[in-house]
Amino acid sequence: MAKSLDRQAALLLIVQALFGIANALSGTFVPVYLWKATGSYMMIGWFALGQYVVSWLTFWVAGKWVKEHNKMNSLRLGIFMSGIFYSAVLLLGTEAKSYIVPLGMLSGMALGLFWVAFNVVYFEVTDPDNRDRFNGWAGLLGSAAGIFAPWVSGFLITRMKDEQGYRLIFTISLVIFAIGVVLSFWLKKRHGQGTYNWKHGIQQLMIKGNPWRRMLPAIAAQGVREGVFMFLVGLTVYIATNTESKLGTYSLITSLVALISFWIIGKKLGKKNHKVAMLIGAVMIAAVILPLFWKVSFMTLLLFGIGTSLFMPLYIIPMTTRVYDLIGQSEESAREREEFVVLREAGLVIGRLIGLSMYLIVLPFNDSPRAITWLMFGVGVVPIAGWWFMRPFLKSGKTT
Repeated sequence: MAKSLDRQAALLLIVQALFGIANALSGTFVPVYLWKATGSYMMIGWFALGQYVVSWLTFWVAGKWVKEHNKMNSLRLGIFMSGIFYSAVLLLGTEAKSYIVPLGMLSGMALGLFWVAFNVVYFEVTDPDNRDRFNGWAGLLGSAAGIFAPWVSGFLITRMKDEQGYRLIFTISLVIFAIGVVLSFWLKKRHGQGTYNWKHGIQQLMIKGNPWRRMLPAIAAQGVREGVFMFLVGLTVYIATNTESKLGTYSLITSLVALISFWIIGKKLGKKNHKVAMLIGAVMIAAVILPLFWKVSFMTLLLFGIGTSLFMPLYIIPMTTRVYDLIGQSEESAREREEFVVLREAGLVIGRLIGLSMYLIVLPFNDSPRAITWLMFGVGVVPIAGWWFMRPFLKSGKTT
């Protein structure tokens, strides 16, 4: 039976949830906001490119801070910088279209600072016996944030004149970020130990037989899908319906389904079932894209979203759990947890850039619903390759 979470783990979940709520309130609508300002798929892609690249560079550079100093300061600065990002969008207004790439870079820096610290602290406050439980709760709280926050945002945006709704939700996000920073001071100070190894990732991949030579492409396969779906799904819903309130409703329904799915699977999924569960999840999150070939409408997008919410936990929980089990497989690797977290992020960013490259090649030339569907399907089947690479790690709890 999975071990319960202690007070520090619970507090970390709350801070993550607040970060998720603030981003769900405003982040869901940032691509829409930029789309309305530019009308360009290419510009949205450049925003994402700046975000992904700087996020990875921040991970790599901030890894030294997290390794050798108080990692909680990195987490707090990440929350603070997220507030700066939304403030910048708020102040720039319609002029944001002239600063697409810098805004993406600012967002990437904020995300990098937060997640590099969060992922290391997550490793420290969990162990192999309760990581499935933590991941289940994290997914549940993230889904809960997605239920109400985007719906409220969509309601306010459509009911208020001009850009007033956007200004209001960005302001609310700033307040929530501030609360998250305050609560983070109840998390223990976590000073690093040892010296940060800048070349650690390359050194691991150069060793013949090193498990990370299979784990990294598995993580990259997850990133290929994320690199496109993180912004294109919401944008497609908006373009199909031409109203932010429908996007809010879409997020409410799909997040409610995800909440229930993460709760049930997080409680019931045992490690002995990870291999089959992850394969089912990988196949089904690709299969649910098929209705869009018939028609791209709110109902087919909703069917896709519900299907993804139902089956994504089967894929993401085993993936996340086994990555961190691998990091903690020995005392030596646990001491290098910061470097391994950076290596994990490198895999995600490599995948995201591959997926984004496909987006930047296809949609500027053909942005028809059929082209969008083929793009989604093309990146949506890649997690199956991720499962194939993960197979050795899914056998009876093995990490090598």
